[in-house]
Amino acid sequence: MTYTILQNEPLTPQVWRMRLQGQPADYRPGQFVEIRLPSFFLRRPISVCDAERVGDTSVLTLIYKVVGGGTKEMTSLLPGTQLDILAPLGNGYDLQQAGDSPLLIGGGVGIPPLCLLARQLRAQGKEVQVVLGFNTASEVFLVSEFEALGCTVQVTTADGSLGTKGFVTDAVTAANRYSRYYACGPLPMLRSVIRTLGTNGEISMEERMGCGFGVCMGCSIQTASGPKRVCSDGPVFSANELNLND
Repeated sequence: MTYTILQNEPLTPQVWRMRLQGQPADYRPGQFVEIRLPSFFLRRPISVCDAERVGDTSVLTLIYKVVGGGTKEMTSLLPGTQLDILAPLGNGYDLQQAGDSPLLIGGGVGIPPLCLLARQLRAQGKEVQVVLGFNTASEVFLVSEFEALGCTVQVTTADGSLGTKGFVTDAVTAANRYSRYYACGPLPMLRSVIRTLGTNGEISMEERMGCGFGVCMGCSIQTASGPKRVCSDGPVFSANELNLND
């Protein structure tokens, strides 16, 4: 698909938001896209933060962190630039299992895919609780967006500069009753979530994904039912499928 950049701006010193418009498609929470960049052979996988139909087009919101040459190049792309994108890719979160009061847990750049999930759950009338984890207050983003959707939001920072001091599990243990959890973030956070909350939830995994549709096998992980490819079998897995032991 060809998408045109509408907006590309920083949210924090290292996290940027890009909005694009292009061919219509149905995007599910937890799915991702693969972006071709002129200077790089491999595409860059980016989670879909939000998606909406506008007329006969789709408008995507992508949030990415500058961690290398590819994402650094993305910050230089101006509105009007056309991008070659593979989308939508991967599976998504299962909303049918959410129950009445789902709990969404995100850390760092694992937070964006939870935004579309929260929007769709709220549209179903669910009481959505959200716990967001960051290192420090200067890295916080998307809090107001979740609040605008009507979610109850708790923020944690490792240094205590905003919200609860500590990690997401420090807030989760004090959270109200929830029906099912949905999580996305770095591996240590996901391990801690499963240890704390058990396996009544769904986990979105972060892995290097070269092709995006299961051909290169570079993102394979071991699960309870054997090897799985994060890009095509995931990135969302039931928590009881995963072996995230240290």
